[in-house]
Amino acid sequence: MISGREGRWSSLSAFGGNTGLSEEYVYDEATGEWVPAGEVSAAAPTTEGMEVRDAVGNLLADGDAVTLIKDLKVKGTSQTLKRGTAIKSIRLTGDPQEIDCRFDGIKGLVLRAEFVKKR
Repeated sequence: MISGREGRWSSLSAFGGNTGLSEEYVYDEATGEWVPAGEVSAAAPTTEGMEVRDAVGNLLADGDAVTLIKDLKVKGTSQTLKRGTAIKSIRLTGDPQEIDCRFDGIKGLVLRAEFVKKR
């Protein structure tokens, strides 16, 4: 039974028949293998210790609001995000140059930190 998906990991619960034991396995998309869930927590990428800085050098954190410093064309749509557009509640990714955010009408928007400044 697939129970969830987060980033590059998918999870699977396996029940041990008559023994009553259950094991959690997680599918690693990078390697293409099912690994025990206990091993994933140690190998999962973390954003702790990573510094993400905006175009002017300010340190960014999860939940910050940013403003675009340049007009940006959005791939896959005909939309252009204009300079000065406010983006609220950003999330940091595993990459120090990318931030994940939401904007009206665009799902899964990822911006480069070099094109934003902290509000």
